[in-house]
Amino acid sequence: MSTAVEPTEIHTADSHDLIRVHGARVNNLKDVSVEIPKRRLTVFTGVSGSGKSSLVFGTIAAESQRLINETYSAFVQGFMPSLARPDVDVLDGLTTAIIVDQERMGANPRSTVGTVTDANAMLRILFSRLGDPHIGSAQAFSFNVASISGAGAVSVEKNGQTVKERREFSITGGMCPRCEGRGAVNDIDLTQLYDESKSINEGALTIPGYSLDGWMGRILRGCGFFDADTPIKDFTKRQLQDLLYKEPTKIKVEGINLTYTGLIPGIQKSYLSKDVEAMQPHIRAFVERAVTFTTCPECEGTRLTAAARSSTIAGKSIADCCAMQISDLAVWVRGLQEPSMAPLLTSLGETLDSFVEIGLGYLSLDRPSGTLSGGEAQRTKMIRHLGSSLTDVTYVFDEPTIGLHPHDIERMNDLLRQLRDKGNTVLVVEHKPEAIAIADHIVDLGPRAGSLGGEVVFEGSLEGLRAADTLTGRHLDDRAALKASVRRPTGAIEVRGARSHNLQGVDVDIPTGVLCVVTGVAGSGKSSLIHGSVAGRDGVVAIDQGAIRGSRRSNPATYTGLLEPIRKTFAKVNGVKPALFSANSEGACPACNGAGVIYTDLAMMAGVATPCEECEGKRFSAGVLEYHLGGKDISEVLAMSVATAVGFFAAGEGRVPAAHKILERLEAVGLGYLTIGQPLTTLSGGERQRLKLATHMGEKGGTYILDEPTTGLHLADVEQLLGLLDHLVDSGKSVIVIEHHQAVMAHADWIIDLGPGAGHDGGKVVFEGTPADLVAARSTLTGKHLAEYVG
Repeated sequence: MSTAVEPTEIHTADSHDLIRVHGARVNNLKDVSVEIPKRRLTVFTGVSGSGKSSLVFGTIAAESQRLINETYSAFVQGFMPSLARPDVDVLDGLTTAIIVDQERMGANPRSTVGTVTDANAMLRILFSRLGDPHIGSAQAFSFNVASISGAGAVSVEKNGQTVKERREFSITGGMCPRCEGRGAVNDIDLTQLYDESKSINEGALTIPGYSLDGWMGRILRGCGFFDADTPIKDFTKRQLQDLLYKEPTKIKVEGINLTYTGLIPGIQKSYLSKDVEAMQPHIRAFVERAVTFTTCPECEGTRLTAAARSSTIAGKSIADCCAMQISDLAVWVRGLQEPSMAPLLTSLGETLDSFVEIGLGYLSLDRPSGTLSGGEAQRTKMIRHLGSSLTDVTYVFDEPTIGLHPHDIERMNDLLRQLRDKGNTVLVVEHKPEAIAIADHIVDLGPRAGSLGGEVVFEGSLEGLRAADTLTGRHLDDRAALKASVRRPTGAIEVRGARSHNLQGVDVDIPTGVLCVVTGVAGSGKSSLIHGSVAGRDGVVAIDQGAIRGSRRSNPATYTGLLEPIRKTFAKVNGVKPALFSANSEGACPACNGAGVIYTDLAMMAGVATPCEECEGKRFSAGVLEYHLGGKDISEVLAMSVATAVGFFAAGEGRVPAAHKILERLEAVGLGYLTIGQPLTTLSGGERQRLKLATHMGEKGGTYILDEPTTGLHLADVEQLLGLLDHLVDSGKSVIVIEHHQAVMAHADWIIDLGPGAGHDGGKVVFEGTPADLVAARSTLTGKHLAEYVG
């Protein structure tokens, strides 16, 4: 007897297969509504500044994180960053979001690849249990823990009486006492701090920030340790000692309590405790001039004490392990047979294997995290999630193919598919056609950038996008052709015996007067060669991918120096002082201090920002807005787009040649749509890098180094970038580009290809010549991919 199977109804719980967004208005989004399929791979495309990040990160991921935070008690929420609800009508069907963005890792001098991925923590436990000789707990192997000990009397209440008892304590840490766990020590060149023929009042000090106008002048003149009118060369030994080395000392000047600090402790505290890369350009130039960093002689750069280095497992110390290439370390860990440590060894082995799987096996654990490129930092963050057993999670990626050679993109695509196939929703913001090709669903934003963007112009499949009349659809199959003729070099920059990081004594001549592209798989030594051997030379301007430092008060006008000539012209025309036209100075609206909004802190709830009622968000006091230039007040000028401002400052009443020049550079790099007063915190990654490029284009330098300038650029913007590179070369500059994008390689006059692999399998020049020769030879990985690209 057979029973007919009844058709089962779909269970209500299985009907929530979409993430629904209705009426999103974050940043430039214009009431966007989309439905995103769950457990699928959805790619978001569109030009830089079209609103991709606002939709994916600012709306979907931000709301998911806020809702998770709300599940904790108010006490715990008080310690967490408070997030406001995004400006959106409906957000439905969200799952837990895990964000893997491109923010560069913190450039703390003590942060390394090992410390940010927890691999070091596991190694330290391993050595504290198995190391011979045994020297102490896991702390004894940490270069972030200093050894301290102390003894003293403590008062204890016993049976209603106060009794004094002697107590002792000691902590054994692994931090090298000489360099304090940094691996390098610094020596300061005194001749760069002052001109000894002058007195302090004559301006002998040449340290940035040590001007005699403000408090610093009062302290130096009134401290009484030396005479401010005596030339420094005539100081006694004691006076010179006080000027240079005196520790912070309380003094009284004109009845006010102040602190006097010698020059060297002052420099160490204010400049040398920070990462050199993160400093403002003029301070960085001073530090590079005045301070020499040398490897610490005591720990030989390992950051660890002698005791921590003396304890070994199978003949290797923890310092040796951290210095090994990760792919080799993974093999070594697997060779350790120790049943008592099996869970730890398995976990450590899996973490190290993840590095290799994701294409970072060429790194070592002691590599400072601040030296990783944007793409490497993002892939390092991914390592935590690869082995995770979580499913039904939303993973959000910001251009995961950044910094990847075409050869490595296939690997990244496999990882994204693996995450999806485990039952997760994967959302990817991406520009590369190879990555867009694997999408199950595509959302294209546009039609343009900034105020001209923020709308969904296409939703559907790859075939549908190809046929759609959108910017992305039209440019999806673009292929740059090889140039018919290439420029002749005018000279060469010689590099001899380059050995930084994994370079194996490289000798290469980099041609000048042409567009030279340096390429090779990730980790082959491109950045080591160019930043290590070329960037520091005279007349070389290097533009890297580092983040722009700036608060919500900074904007393109303040960052590029554009505001300075505008303020001076306003002041001159109206016969008042320039400081009135700065919202960070005297012209600020008194109610909101020039911020334009008033922030109300609500403890564990998200703070509320309300537009200032007095200035209506214009940031300036009413009196300032009565002064005009060319019929516009300062707030109207800051509300202009770059393209509008170019015309305004070009001629007529508003003619300001210095401002016009800067604005033309901003337009040349494709930022014509940006508002000049828009806060830097609202710019996308691609926009920030082009803003840096525009700023540096004004510097006096014959050679420009660009580090992956196509980062964050849409296919349509790459054409404009190539035009800009040509313009730079035709105006007599030499341009060196570190790049993986085939369009830029095809457009080059000369290519230097490093490889053949990554880490210790790389570090050699495997090809130098024209792109046509590289395609014809197909002798390297790059050659094969470039040949496929140009067809």
